[in-house]
Amino acid sequence: MSTSLQISLAVGGSLVLAGVVAHGAWTARKNLPKQATPKVAASAETPAPPAPQTQSSLQQNPSPAEPQEHSLEADSGLASLTQFTKLEKKPGLDILIDAIAPVVLESPLAGEVALAAMPTTRRVGSKPFAIEGLNAATGQWEFPAAEQRYSAFQCGVQLANRTGALNAIEYSEFVIKAQAFSDAIGGEVEFAEMQGEVARARELDYFAGAHDAQLSFTVRAVKTAWSPGYLQQCAASMGFVPSSIAGRMLLPASQPGHGPILLLTFDAQSAQSEESEQTALYELSLMLDVPQVLRDEAPFARMCEVAITLARSMDGVIIDDNAVRVRPEAMEVIHADLEALYDHMDARELSAGSALGRRLFS
Repeated sequence: MSTSLQISLAVGGSLVLAGVVAHGAWTARKNLPKQATPKVAASAETPAPPAPQTQSSLQQNPSPAEPQEHSLEADSGLASLTQFTKLEKKPGLDILIDAIAPVVLESPLAGEVALAAMPTTRRVGSKPFAIEGLNAATGQWEFPAAEQRYSAFQCGVQLANRTGALNAIEYSEFVIKAQAFSDAIGGEVEFAEMQGEVARARELDYFAGAHDAQLSFTVRAVKTAWSPGYLQQCAASMGFVPSSIAGRMLLPASQPGHGPILLLTFDAQSAQSEESEQTALYELSLMLDVPQVLRDEAPFARMCEVAITLARSMDGVIIDDNAVRVRPEAMEVIHADLEALYDHMDARELSAGSALGRRLFS
């Protein structure tokens, strides 16, 4: 009788121990970050979710939301924003955003002479400085080149950029630098009155400050964390490519010569960890630099589509900088505000993503 009891207790104890071990293993496996799916099996096991579309907002007033409510309904309003424009030439000096000083010559000058007279730096304070020559053969303004002859030159400094407006000290430095170049090539330079150019710079800076929109969404994990490989695989399915900087991925522009449409970032230390696949990531950020991207790329539409698709496929929720849930109706408001901003920039001939637009908002 006692022997049977001992055997029963031993068997029962073994079963309990096995259950504890199994439960521990299951819990540990459950708490591991989500892993990337092997490429061979990816198409069979995890089909890509349908890409939702939504309408879109610069001022947001989304109501607070519980993280558990992370499904977002989509609208087809942004689907039509998919037209692309032709690649533009690299921008030259333009009176819209540059103070320009023409340099008159008595006779055409060899490009080699101009190159030898160039200043050592291409900046005046915090603003870009440039010199262009009027090619005697083509009649085009260009950066001076050897084996070419130029009938005139012009020096220019940018009136404003994201560091602020050109000030009187910077304009004086521009005058000194342009005069030195003109003297070196035997030319005569003419400058606009400083007070007027500084006033133009302030007005342009005011316009730029009122239209410099940089938007971001954060996708945060609701239950299970992500490994860097899993996050990168999901982002790659949306068209993102790795950046040279750890913890960054880029959504390339449709046209060569333009910067990325969107930037995706996550913890750089996790991306560089020796055991990165055991590293837990809980959020990623999507960023859009509005003035730097062509309107015809429909960048905010893409941003909304990416955020919604990643939130659904990765079991996450979209939040703003204040950790408040971003709802579709808030995206619609942002979209309407952006359309007005684009119209203002177009009317000023400083369209988002254009050559001049990219220079001004740099």
